[in-house]
Amino acid sequence: MSRPLEGLLVVALEQAVAAPMCTMRLADAGARVIKLERPDGDTARHYDRSVRGMSAYFAWLNRGKESAALDLKSPDDLAVAHVLVAKADVFVQNLAPGASVRLGLGAKDLVNKYPRLIALDIVGYRQSTPARALRAYDMLVQAESGICSVTGTPEEAVKVGVSIADIGTGMNAHAAVCQALYERERTGRGKAIEIAMFDSMAEWMAVPFLHYEHQGRVTPRTGLSHASIFPYHVANCRDGGVVIVVQSPPEWLRFCAGVMGRPELAADPRFADNPARVENRDALIAIIDEVFGQATRAEMIARLEAHQLAWAKVSDVADMAAHPALTRMTATLANGESFDLPTSPLTAATTCGCPPALGAHTDAIRAEVAATLNAGRIRRPA
Repeated sequence: MSRPLEGLLVVALEQAVAAPMCTMRLADAGARVIKLERPDGDTARHYDRSVRGMSAYFAWLNRGKESAALDLKSPDDLAVAHVLVAKADVFVQNLAPGASVRLGLGAKDLVNKYPRLIALDIVGYRQSTPARALRAYDMLVQAESGICSVTGTPEEAVKVGVSIADIGTGMNAHAAVCQALYERERTGRGKAIEIAMFDSMAEWMAVPFLHYEHQGRVTPRTGLSHASIFPYHVANCRDGGVVIVVQSPPEWLRFCAGVMGRPELAADPRFADNPARVENRDALIAIIDEVFGQATRAEMIARLEAHQLAWAKVSDVADMAAHPALTRMTATLANGESFDLPTSPLTAATTCGCPPALGAHTDAIRAEVAATLNAGRIRRPA
């Protein structure tokens, strides 16, 4: 069965998470992705050895790609990279600002030279801003964007426990490439694209931003509780907590009468609407805990279900790994060993390409470049 991006060539001068996230999605969709690595490999190869001796980040983000180990300080290896880009439909890079330009691989210059190319720069900060030179790692961007200021407890700001700045940027980059490919179908022209990590997180901060800009309200850190909807928090039962959610007036009425057995709460002016409940959350938490604390979690879940109200358990990684909603896909390495990954949300595939060994395809790609030059299809770079 064909995949939507089969026949597309993607060249990636990438490392760590953000760019590999983008090109992983393209590889999953059938694109041929050639990953250009330093002779000592992508930084992410060295994070750990959790997955059959391979880093967990690398195993996840580089499935289905080819690896060419090139020393771009060498004129010959840099020429190989230039020939590959000249043949490519998409070029993705996330080097430090200015590094790709010094290599002759800046997005705007490449698109001027190859008008059908889609060239994507992933940067920390939009290069038209005064922040353009700031170093950008995931936790640094989470901190700079304000994400940490709304995450954690009242006592302590924390980062999100997965690399959301990198992952969100990679997702935006993938969407931008797909949009550009569709545009190229209509116009015949590629484009240069810049995607900034800070922009990705700033957009996710839109609701706290709007509350601040229009009401002067600073979003508090509320732990496992929603900052602007209530009840939307962990209610404590005799044997553990359950996340409860009340978002609409009809849900509030059902919660008071059916779950709490306290229909009079619905008329209490402290809790009459969502803004009032947010303002008086401490008083409402005490009332909810009094009721929930007398019952088991199973009993309260049954009440919530009976009154068509949402709930969740706070799962850990072991719970997630055994969750009935989890589906898996299997990657098989060149040595025959395999491992499972959560399936991509974009596909129902139960298998995926294997992450490459460092430089596994270097010789074949060099031969391919030589054949291209010998055939005269592309001139040797100056």
